[in-house]
Amino acid sequence: MPEASSTPVTVNPVAVFERARAEMLRQKRVQGVILVVVFLACLTAAVIAGQFNIVTLIEGFPRTTEYIEKLLPVLRWETLGTDVAEWYWNTDRWLELLVETLLMAFFATLLGTVGAFVFSFFASSNLTTAYWMYFLTRRFMEIARSVPDLVYALVFVFAWGLGPLAGILALAIHTFGASGKLFAEVNENIDPNPLEGVRAAGGNWVEMIRFSVVPQVLPVFASYTLWRFEINVRTAAVLGFVGAGGIGYELYTNIRLSYYEDVSAILLIIVATVICVDLGCEKIRHRMIGKEFL
Repeated sequence: MPEASSTPVTVNPVAVFERARAEMLRQKRVQGVILVVVFLACLTAAVIAGQFNIVTLIEGFPRTTEYIEKLLPVLRWETLGTDVAEWYWNTDRWLELLVETLLMAFFATLLGTVGAFVFSFFASSNLTTAYWMYFLTRRFMEIARSVPDLVYALVFVFAWGLGPLAGILALAIHTFGASGKLFAEVNENIDPNPLEGVRAAGGNWVEMIRFSVVPQVLPVFASYTLWRFEINVRTAAVLGFVGAGGIGYELYTNIRLSYYEDVSAILLIIVATVICVDLGCEKIRHRMIGKEFL
C-alpha cells in the first residue's frame, strides 16, 4: 500500500477572513431587510389606526386657524395700554394659581425623585444580588409610570377632593416611575472598578452605594431631575382640567365657557413660565458641568 502523504494542509487566513466577512455582511443585509419590513408594517398600521389622511388634514386646517383667530384679542395701537389691561384683567388671580402650579410641580418632583433615588439602586441589576428584589422594584416602577398621571389625579380627586394635593400625588407617583427607570439605567452603566475597591476594603452594600456609586451618578441624576421638573410644570397645568389644583382648572373653565381672550392670556402666561423654567434649568445644568454660555 502506498504511504499516506504527511504534507500538512495549508489554510489561507485571508480566504478564511473573507468568507467570515462575507457571511457577516450577508447576515447584516438580512437583518436590515427584516428591520425595514417591520418598520414599514408598523408605519402602515399606525397610519391606518390613526386614520391619518392628508386630504382631511388639509381640509381641517382652516378651522384650526379660525379658532386661533378667536383667541387673539383686539389690540389697537392708540389704546394699546388699555387693551392689554383689559386682556389681563384677572392677572392677580392667574398669577396666584400659577405660583400654586409651580409649587405643585416642585413638591411633586422632590417627592418622586427621592423615591426614585432610593429604589433605583434596588432596580439595578449590577447592584442588587436578590433577583426577586430587582424584579419587584422594576415592575413597581413600570406600574407607577404606565398609568397616565391624569388617571391618578382623577382617583386622588375622588379620594381627597378638589385641590392641589391630588395633583401633587399624581405627579409624584409618575415622577417616581419615570425617574426611577432612568436612574437605574444610569446605575447599570457605571464604572465597576470603584465597586470592587470598596468591597476589597471591607465595605458593606450601603457604603458601596455611598462611596462608589453616588459620586459617579449624581451629576446625571441632577440633570434628569431638572428635566423632570420642566415636564411636571407643564403637566401640573394640565392636571387642573380634572380639578387637581393649579392654573389648569381656570384654563379649562374659560375654554368651556368660550372666554377666548382669557384663554389666550392664560396660555401666554403658561408658555412664558415654561420658557423661564427651561432657561433656569439649563443655566443650572451648565453650571453643574462647568459649561457656561452666558
